[in-house]
Amino acid sequence: MDSENLELIENIRQQFDNTPFPRIPLEESPKDNSELLYLHNLVTAYYFRNRKVINTEGKVILDAGCGTGYKSLVLALANPGAKIVGIDLSEESVKLAEQRLQYHGVANAEFYALKIEELPSLGLQFDCINADEVLYLLPDAVAGLQAMKSVLAPDGIIRTNLHSANGRAGVFRAQAVFKAMGLMDGSPGELEIEIVRETMEALEDGVGLKAFTWNSDRAQNESWIMSNYLLVGDKGCSIPEVFAMLRAADLEFINMVAWRRWELMDLFKDAGDLPPFLAMSLPEASVEERLHLFDLLHPLHRLFDFWCGNPNRTQDFVPVAEWTEAQWPEARVHLHPQLRTSQIREDLTNCIDSQTAFEISRYIIVPTLAPVAIESAIAACLLPLWEGPQSAVSLVQQWLQIRSQMAVNQEPVSQQKAFEEVKELLIGLEVFLYVLLER
Repeated sequence: MDSENLELIENIRQQFDNTPFPRIPLEESPKDNSELLYLHNLVTAYYFRNRKVINTEGKVILDAGCGTGYKSLVLALANPGAKIVGIDLSEESVKLAEQRLQYHGVANAEFYALKIEELPSLGLQFDCINADEVLYLLPDAVAGLQAMKSVLAPDGIIRTNLHSANGRAGVFRAQAVFKAMGLMDGSPGELEIEIVRETMEALEDGVGLKAFTWNSDRAQNESWIMSNYLLVGDKGCSIPEVFAMLRAADLEFINMVAWRRWELMDLFKDAGDLPPFLAMSLPEASVEERLHLFDLLHPLHRLFDFWCGNPNRTQDFVPVAEWTEAQWPEARVHLHPQLRTSQIREDLTNCIDSQTAFEISRYIIVPTLAPVAIESAIAACLLPLWEGPQSAVSLVQQWLQIRSQMAVNQEPVSQQKAFEEVKELLIGLEVFLYVLLER
């Protein structure tokens, strides 16, 4: 590594030694944040890729660039029985991460002050790697991906992200301003943070940079300024560059973590009535091309946040919506682990008692584009899933029993009708991975 990159890495290390990130209080716990746990649960990524439910007991999970350990704690809570290993360039951050997990009683965790490129020195293989908000800081992102691949289990999954050059364009302009002012020559600290505040507040509100990037309330948080305006080493890229990096590292793109938020056809007024050229070309476009076009048309996302893994390891499966009637009796239904809480079950019970719709998406909104609600009567047939996985057949029987107890003036429902109604419910929920179905 040349002297310029070595100096950059040292400046990054000093920055996070001086201002460890994230600055979340030690006692704060994510245990009730169903969405955050959902995103960091290996069950989510593994099921999305293979349509199989994996047991996290005994798995080994890496938090690469763990910072002060909040995401390491999330990973521990989201993946019961897994061993958590955290690494970070900053020794000060690693100390804080150790303290955090000890405070919350997580014993099966260990932390190292280590560069991502040095991962093989640990002599460990990982079932899941979480490299959140770190890859874009590396002088060579491909080298980081290659290092993670070298310690990834054959069926393992990496969740990582890179900054979008389009989605973060305003912030990169701000960084260019403060680089020109000399604020990012070394490792920025409190003095540089205050200069950023003074500079941005001095601008007229209509000035483009201030109008599109500045938030006076958030600017009271030093971490927000450091992680945006003064983030040493920060850089953006395009979708084609992301895919080129993955090819160079011999990794396979699985999908965006918030996959429903990247649907190209949602950008058009009427997806069924496109101009002829688009109507002919878009169906033939690759995943890479569709994501690239989305980012160009509507740079909504700051991050390209995605799952990837070793190539050709995806298990063959038939999508649930394509199962035949003969296959459904073999189905086993799991509730997503992050929905299996006593509070959510109580909320569902209250909706059933009050005969109000159960809005399941309010616990995990990220895979949706609009609220997802279930009519209270049929939602009742899902209650057994809080006890554990159930057969699809047993849920149909549960629904038949509920229907028989409903108002006497309603027409009896046949076995076939009940089956179709439960099937429709499960297919609708599986789209969002609220329920997971296996045969």
